[in-house]
Amino acid sequence: MTWWPIGASLFASSEGSGLFIGLAGSGAAGGLAVAGFEWNATYVLLALAWVFVPIYVSSEIITMPEYIQKRYGGQRIRMYLSVLSLLLSVFTKISIDLYAGALFVHICLGWNFYLSTLLMLAITALYTIAAFDQIGGYEHLATAYAQAIPSRIVANTTCHLPREDAMHMFRDPYTGDLPWTGMTFGLTIMATWYWCTDQVIVQRSLSARDLNHAKAGSILASYLKMLPMCLIIMPGMVSRALFPDDVGCVMPSECLRACGAEIGCSNIAYPKLVMELMPTGLRGLMIAVMMAALMSSLTSIFNSSSTLFTMDIWRRLRPRAGERELLLVGRLVIIVLIGVSVAWIPVLQGSNSGQVFIYMQSVTSSLAPPVTAVFVLGIFWRRANEQGAFWGLMVGLAVGASRLVLEFLYPAPPCGHVDARPAILGSIHYLHFAIALFALSGAVVVTGSLLTPPPPAAQIQNLTWWTLAKNRPPGAKTGDTQKQAFWARVCGINAILLMCVNIFFYAYFA
Repeated sequence: MTWWPIGASLFASSEGSGLFIGLAGSGAAGGLAVAGFEWNATYVLLALAWVFVPIYVSSEIITMPEYIQKRYGGQRIRMYLSVLSLLLSVFTKISIDLYAGALFVHICLGWNFYLSTLLMLAITALYTIAAFDQIGGYEHLATAYAQAIPSRIVANTTCHLPREDAMHMFRDPYTGDLPWTGMTFGLTIMATWYWCTDQVIVQRSLSARDLNHAKAGSILASYLKMLPMCLIIMPGMVSRALFPDDVGCVMPSECLRACGAEIGCSNIAYPKLVMELMPTGLRGLMIAVMMAALMSSLTSIFNSSSTLFTMDIWRRLRPRAGERELLLVGRLVIIVLIGVSVAWIPVLQGSNSGQVFIYMQSVTSSLAPPVTAVFVLGIFWRRANEQGAFWGLMVGLAVGASRLVLEFLYPAPPCGHVDARPAILGSIHYLHFAIALFALSGAVVVTGSLLTPPPPAAQIQNLTWWTLAKNRPPGAKTGDTQKQAFWARVCGINAILLMCVNIFFYAYFA
């Protein structure tokens, strides 16, 4: 594939209907800082193209579990990653997409996923213009948002007031809802897992015609990831300014009236704008493309999860299983996943003050850092072996799952209630927890690897940064090599320009 469809598909794969609703809702609840989750992708996407893809190409692998098996050997790490992928599919993908409305998609909407996403962006641009027109333009956004106070409030509390730092990206590391330390370091760990080790994402870059096309695709995707600030997050803030009694409600009775959830209704910011500001025709088209993209996304998740379970788990439990049995098991897995995801929706709805996007990031912060540690150490440290990696994953899972269980048992209290959660929840932000979990898992990997024999040469050659295969492909001509070198310099210059643009936006909104 050439660079532009790679960049477009990288962007479209990360911008589902659930993300539209989640980002707009978090923007309505807390302001601009949530854009850091999108802008941070710039640096991780560049790392994907300049660091991870060359290693994956050098190792001649097709899937991420295949790389792990080549690098560390054995089967148990691959099995664990397959099970983890299924868990994350339920907790952070299927349930969120179903929550966004996928159960009622009409079967006739068989539109292309990328076309649906592009149409969604185009129509979003139209309602963004309409939304800003309602409050007098961007220069009045800060004032309108600060005045977005619901008419019914909880006495003697301040949770009905918009955040004073709503227009700032960098927030206090102790009192901020999205502390700058966590958004800089913890988010990078989670983003590395998503962009550099997830099969769905990495496969886009591995399909590139050559390494320069993979780099250019990452650069294009990074530029596109800057759009949600203006197209999703700011309109979410406008929605709270226009409909403070619904989007910004704090009284449980008012929230139940507005959206059916007692803890908050910020998630309705996006659909509220669509239903209230857009004319009937565009409103219907917007709902149609959202549902079409949602249906395509769910179909992809169901197929990949079914294949993952039948090929990586069931076949190892029953090596002699026939095609008919595998097909039946795959269908049953989809039914089970749907059932569990539907049952999980009430938990999702009441978690993290009702913010879908923050819920998704919170779950990821408890499960992804150990995987990131195993991949990073496997790539940059030749001494890392299977024993160290496995126990690093197990210790990380035990600690991360413990916090996750506590988070579900002790959700954030509603407005006006005393916060009686354990200290690990109330005092340690989930982004800071991701940093600690990454460091703990990495330490266990290093310790376990040093206490056991080093990996054989076959698990090192062409599989780490230091043993990368850099030989020119057979039959390559000198002219082709010079052309590749020229475009490599062009990609490098554009990457530097991209980082300058990204840093400028960070500084402007800091």
